[in-house]
Amino acid sequence: MIVQRVVLNSRPGKNGNPVAENFRVEEVNLSDNINEGQVQVRTLYLSVDPYMRCRMNEDTGTDYIRAWQLSQVVDGGGIGIVEESKHINFTKGDFVISLYWPWQTKVILDGNSLEKVDPQLVDGNLSYFLGAIGMPGLTSLIGIQEKGHITGGSNQTMVVSGAAGACGSLAGQIGHLMGCSRVVGICGTQEKCLFLTSELGFDAAVNYKKGNVAEQLRELCPAGVDVYFDNVGGDISDAVISQMNQNSHIILCGQISQYNKDVPYPPPLPPAVEAIQKERNITRERFLVLNYKDKFESGILQLSQWFKEGKLKIKETVINGLENMGAAFQSMMTGGNLGKQIVCISEETSV
Repeated sequence: MIVQRVVLNSRPGKNGNPVAENFRVEEVNLSDNINEGQVQVRTLYLSVDPYMRCRMNEDTGTDYIRAWQLSQVVDGGGIGIVEESKHINFTKGDFVISLYWPWQTKVILDGNSLEKVDPQLVDGNLSYFLGAIGMPGLTSLIGIQEKGHITGGSNQTMVVSGAAGACGSLAGQIGHLMGCSRVVGICGTQEKCLFLTSELGFDAAVNYKKGNVAEQLRELCPAGVDVYFDNVGGDISDAVISQMNQNSHIILCGQISQYNKDVPYPPPLPPAVEAIQKERNITRERFLVLNYKDKFESGILQLSQWFKEGKLKIKETVINGLENMGAAFQSMMTGGNLGKQIVCISEETSV
């Protein structure tokens, strides 16, 4: 059987911007036979995420993320449907997910690498398992629970950078749900600002490309900042940190402004900002959601419940076609997405 797949065509370089041409589509032959313990799946949706940028380098700079290899199939979060199974846990028609799903139209996988999911948790919106009811949702929820130190009724103000992205758009809503009295988002267009305040319930939003971020934050956060959900790093974060209160907390989710630069993670703060952090006893600890696997099951159930109750609004930007994976990745890295960036490979959910 001939299938299509996406391979890494070239590396952008540690200090380069990724482009669609870093990826290429090719056809390969998929075996007609599967072995004991394997399943053949048809890919439905694939995820593109900021953390993947380091996988484009020869060395990811971390011990828990593998680099993609040149001319080899690319992988990441994916969901699909089982077409044939020789694994005890799966039968034809099951929906399954993996964090290491090959970017391929159909694929034979080791059943032990897959997890079965229940479409009822997402009201049939299967792609949500790659976003709000998946790793980005868990990252936002567990990050806030573990590192945010939110106490209901204590008038805390939360600021979220990258607020219209996959994690940010959820983090602001979760901040409210967990008791923050004021949530302010930072993003890069007026359209995104309006989306945050009119659809997601943020109290205010700052467009960092218009005017002075620090001045706007001073106006919108008169009582200072107690919790900062940081998706971007760089100058924006420096402006937020300088307005954080004594004993406040930074949830270090991502640093997308630094991903195209050869710097350590998390990137060091400029000396003046670091001095403020130390002086005000602001916590800024690296947060890795994979260290909290014991909280995944309860977290998914909580996210699903909020979604079903209408308390957690979910937004996706969907691009169709495996051939557009590279374009989707480039767009996501430059802020082209509202909410989670998803690529639809196949919408046929029957076998």
